[in-house]
Amino acid sequence: MELSNAEEQLMQILWKKEKAFMKDLVEAYPDPKPALTTVATLLKRMQAKNFVGYIQIGRSREYFPKVSKKNYFSKQMNGMIKSFFNNSASQFASFFAEESNLSEKELVELRKLIDEKIKNK
Repeated sequence: MELSNAEEQLMQILWKKEKAFMKDLVEAYPDPKPALTTVATLLKRMQAKNFVGYIQIGRSREYFPKVSKKNYFSKQMNGMIKSFFNNSASQFASFFAEESNLSEKELVELRKLIDEKIKNK
């Protein structure tokens, strides 16, 4: 299941904070800040999608992510590779290397990562 852009923006804040009350989440937004009701609606939707949980503390709820940023990003990337690159990671890597204007240093770092993966296989 995917997040809308607004949900993903809120999730980015929650991943950074790790746990937070609604007022803390609203304060973390850039200006203009959304209304409390907007954030409450987003949190409710994200709970239904099982991305967010909460602990009741008195009359307040402390929210926390139920999905790690790494797992979410990995699913998103795999979906993009499947949809746009015929499920070919090498096509994606080729596109990424050509279109992202990587510096020589970044290309060398990528080569090291790939060489390490090959060595460990």
